[in-house]
Amino acid sequence: MPEIKVTPLGAGQDVGRSCILVSIAGKNVMLDCGMHMGYNDDRRFPDFSYITQNGRLTDFLDCVIISHFHLDHCGALPYFSEMVGYDGPIYMTHPTKAICPILLEDFRKITVDKKGETNFFTSQMIKDCMKKVVAVHLHQTVQVDDELEIKAYYAGHVLGAAMFQIKVGCESVVYTGDYNMTPDRHLGAAWIDKCRPDLLISESTYATTIRDSKRCRERDFLKKVHEAIERGGKVLIPVFALGRAQELCILLETFWERMNLKAPIYFSTGLTEKANHYYKLFITWTNQKIRKTFVQRNMFEFKHIKAFDRAFADNPGPMVVFATPGMLHAGQSLQIFKKWAGNEKNMVIMPGYCVQGTVGHKILGGQRKLEMEGRQIVSGNVSQEGPSAVADWIRIHSELEVKMQVEYMSFSAHADAKGIMQLIRQAEPRNVLLVHGEAKKMEFLKQKIEQEFHVTCHMPANGETVTVHTNPNIPVDVSLGLLKRELTIGKVLSVQLISTIFKKYYLLNIFTNLYSRVQPKDHMSFWGRGRHPLLDTPSNALLYPPSWQKKRVQRWVCEGCGLGGAQRPVKRGLEGCLWSLGPEVSHPCCIDTGLGRYLQALLCVGLICFHVAAGRWLGPPPKGQSQRKQSHAGDQESHLSACVCWAFHVVGQIFLFHIRC
Repeated sequence: MPEIKVTPLGAGQDVGRSCILVSIAGKNVMLDCGMHMGYNDDRRFPDFSYITQNGRLTDFLDCVIISHFHLDHCGALPYFSEMVGYDGPIYMTHPTKAICPILLEDFRKITVDKKGETNFFTSQMIKDCMKKVVAVHLHQTVQVDDELEIKAYYAGHVLGAAMFQIKVGCESVVYTGDYNMTPDRHLGAAWIDKCRPDLLISESTYATTIRDSKRCRERDFLKKVHEAIERGGKVLIPVFALGRAQELCILLETFWERMNLKAPIYFSTGLTEKANHYYKLFITWTNQKIRKTFVQRNMFEFKHIKAFDRAFADNPGPMVVFATPGMLHAGQSLQIFKKWAGNEKNMVIMPGYCVQGTVGHKILGGQRKLEMEGRQIVSGNVSQEGPSAVADWIRIHSELEVKMQVEYMSFSAHADAKGIMQLIRQAEPRNVLLVHGEAKKMEFLKQKIEQEFHVTCHMPANGETVTVHTNPNIPVDVSLGLLKRELTIGKVLSVQLISTIFKKYYLLNIFTNLYSRVQPKDHMSFWGRGRHPLLDTPSNALLYPPSWQKKRVQRWVCEGCGLGGAQRPVKRGLEGCLWSLGPEVSHPCCIDTGLGRYLQALLCVGLICFHVAAGRWLGPPPKGQSQRKQSHAGDQESHLSACVCWAFHVVGQIFLFHIRC
């Protein structure tokens, strides 16, 4: 039986370092390549040894897909491609391709230039890595090779974030990355069609959280900021460069304008200009309101928000500062936090999720005494490069007491529990796998998913492989050549031709042209039927239109004895499969054209003839035994009903033929 194997290299029962290895129908795809913000050693990167122990990664992986530009999803990409070694294609959306190298370079500067770390990628490695990137559009089906194709769907969350469908033949996987099912002030809600994948891999950051209304959160946020400003305090809001920063800037800009407040609002230097540039460039990724008003007024050109300089942190009086990064694990936000933490008038508002191990996570957990790590120059030339430059610094540790007010306001752009359930309902997957969440919360959500949707839900840890068995549908088309051949040798399209086809245990579903292969005994066991005395095939249910069949099985092809070795699907462009049905019936498939539909209508006429013949073959009802009389009458009524149904279908097929022509 076909199967899909999934191994998390990161984000398995954990938040951060997203990296998922998927094996589907002989193809290997790596989903995201992030780093963990809570570690400063080798644990920050995924363990790529799980991919393969021998040989080059390029020979094993068919492609890498990056869902969006956040570092916990793309931060390890240069390390993976340039230091570990991968030369294959890397797929991401156009906004992600534009913004990703900027954030990678900013993080490299913080890690290498300021912290003095050595085992890290260089600026040139980032450039070389981005040369391997292939940008994709939303809803564009990209053919990676002859069999593997991917398709991107809008995910909300941040500019350029996408969910990806990976498809090989009839098997498919959907990977959500990070997504948001609620529209906000500058982005729309995530959307995906009813693709019914074999497996949905979903994030579960807020697996047990159901957020209150967006309006209430915004009101509480503005109230807290205003109170801190009124008492003369300073407000620090740690954010990532793009995403929540723009959302909260629009909110504060509107509030400051309405209330005529004079306290300054600052944003990290340079990031405002970069954000404006990319939102102008990718305006089609924003929500409808932004797109409509963009020509008259650019919502990202702020009147009250100015660029921040480090010297401003020591200025007296109230102020609001947006600083990066968002988890207080490094950079300007951490430096400002150290300066302001000792004043109880000040406030820090954490607007999003903080990974375990970061300063943000510690203070949200109630910790008020923090051990901070820093560096101090002891000797040597600071500008010197190479290993000796590291010796010019020593690491120092100091304790920081936090007196400032700490608030958590969830403006995170992740889906909450309600949103995750909504996406599952929308996509209708056959199996679900949860990643990017905490183990206890994932366990709770797993039970809810299995109870409500009656599907199997998995939540593997890092390095643990989950195997999902699939039952793919195999496309088969009615052969035009078959019908032509039978007509040219003098056969009439009637019971004889239908018998020829059905004696091979194949049912042609002329409503959908999609089938699944099953053994006759399994099929009869499912329907609870005996063998038909006329054609020696499973009776009744097979010969009636799919609308009469059980809902959960709509497409069937029954495979009979003696044909097992001869049936081999052969790819033929976009038209489907070539099937060898044995020596008597061997023809190429028929493409779905107007003529094909007309011939399908003729096939319906043949089915009507068959049911008329079958009804007559039953003969007069038997004498005595009322139960047998009743059964006999029911069979005759069934055949008569089938005749009427197929007749209606004939009219429908001819009508479709005329429309398409």
